[in-house]
Amino acid sequence: MKFYSTQQKNQLFSFAEAVLKGLAEDGGLFMPAELPSFSPVFFENLNPDSFSEVAFTIASRLLRNDVPEEVLEPIITEAFDFDVPLVTIEPDVAVLELFHGPTLAFKDFGARFMARITAFLVRNRNQPLTILVATSGDTGSAVGNAFFKVPGIQVFILYPGGKVSSLQEKQLTTIGHNITALEIDGSFDDCQRLVKTAFLDHDLTKKLCLTSANSINIARLLPQAFYYCYAYAGLSERQRPVIISVPSGNFGNLTAGLMAKKMGLPVARFVAATNINDVVLKYLQTGKYEPAPMKKTLSNAMDVGNPSNFARIVELYEGNIDKIRADIWGAPFTDEQTKWAMKQVFENTGYLLDPHGAVGYLGLKKFLNHTAQPAAGIFLETAHPAKFVDVVETIINQPIAIPARLKAVLAGKKQAVQLSNRYGALKAYLMSLK
Repeated sequence: MKFYSTQQKNQLFSFAEAVLKGLAEDGGLFMPAELPSFSPVFFENLNPDSFSEVAFTIASRLLRNDVPEEVLEPIITEAFDFDVPLVTIEPDVAVLELFHGPTLAFKDFGARFMARITAFLVRNRNQPLTILVATSGDTGSAVGNAFFKVPGIQVFILYPGGKVSSLQEKQLTTIGHNITALEIDGSFDDCQRLVKTAFLDHDLTKKLCLTSANSINIARLLPQAFYYCYAYAGLSERQRPVIISVPSGNFGNLTAGLMAKKMGLPVARFVAATNINDVVLKYLQTGKYEPAPMKKTLSNAMDVGNPSNFARIVELYEGNIDKIRADIWGAPFTDEQTKWAMKQVFENTGYLLDPHGAVGYLGLKKFLNHTAQPAAGIFLETAHPAKFVDVVETIINQPIAIPARLKAVLAGKKQAVQLSNRYGALKAYLMSLK
C-alpha cells in the first residue's frame, strides 16, 4: 500500500514510512494512493458474528504487500479481543457500541492495532521510537494502554489541563512505565499544534525518532473503517438506505467511514453530528473553512476548533464540495439538547448514553426526520457512560454502575508533567530526555 501527502502527490511512501513518520515532512497528512474496491456481494456475505474475522478480511486486502498474513492475523486477533455489539433501541435506530475495549472508548480500536503494527515495524531498529499524542479525552488513555511496556517505544501524552473529565485524566496519568502524561496549560487545539510543530522541528527529529498516535497517523485511522463494515453486516434490514451518524470532533472517525464507503460499503449517507464546535458543518453550508477557537462542552472529546482530518476529507473528494455534501449531512447540537437526549432515551428505552453518543443519536434522529425516504439508521456510541459519571448521574437523576476497571483507575495516583502551551517549553522538555 502506498501513501502520499495531502500537501503534494508526486512522492509516494510505503506503509512503514507513513506509520513511523506519522506526519509528512511538508506538514501534510498521509493518504492512501489507492484503496481496494470490494463488491456489494462481499459486504452482503460478511460474517456478522465475528468482528476480528471481518477486520482481518479487510486488513489483509489493504496490507497484503506490507504485513505478512501470518503476522497480521494474530495482530488483529489480539487487538480486537472484545465485543462490538449492534443494539436496536428504537424502530430503525441501532447503536454500535464501541466502548468494550480496555479503556472503554472507541479509541481502543485504532490504538491497539497501531501498537501491534508499530512493534512489528520497529522490531529490527536500535533507536527507540518516541510517540507524541494529543488528546481531548479518550485518545491518551487508549494509546497509553495499548503501548504500555512495548519494548523500544516511549509515549508522551499531551492533554489540556482542566478540560478532560476527572476520570479521563486519571486514566491517562496513572499508567506509568514508558507512558508519560504532559498536562498542557491550554486547549486541545494547542496540544495538537504542539505535536504537529514537533514533527517539523529538525533539531528535535535529529535527536528523537518521532511519530504520532493521533488519528493523523494512518495506522490509527485505517482500523476504524473495519467497524463500519461490521455494523453493516449486523443489520437485519438492508433493503432501505443505510444512514450512519458519527459524533465528530477531530473527524478521524468520520474519515474512516468515508474511506469504507470509497471501498464500496453501501452506506447511503453519513451524518456528521457535532456539538457547538461546528467549523466543518459551516464549511458544508458556505464552502469556506474557517477554524475557530475551541468552545468547551459536555462532549469534551469533540471540542475541536480546527479538526486535523478535515484535510483528508477534502482530499478524498478531490476538493469537490458538491460530492462531499452528497455523502455528508451535518447538524450541530447544544449541551441542553445533549442533556435532553440522554434523559429522554433513558426514560423511554432504558438505554444509557454518554454525551458523545447522545450527539450522534440527535444527529441521526434529525436526519431521519429530515428525509422523506425510510432508512435504517445507526449511530456510534464512542465511550462508556461511566467515563462521564458525574454528568450522566446528574442528568438521569440516579446512580450508575462503575465498571471495575474504572474503579481501579480512580484509586491510582496522578503523575503528570505540567507545561505551558508554548512550543519552546515542549521542545526544551523533549530535548532534555536521555
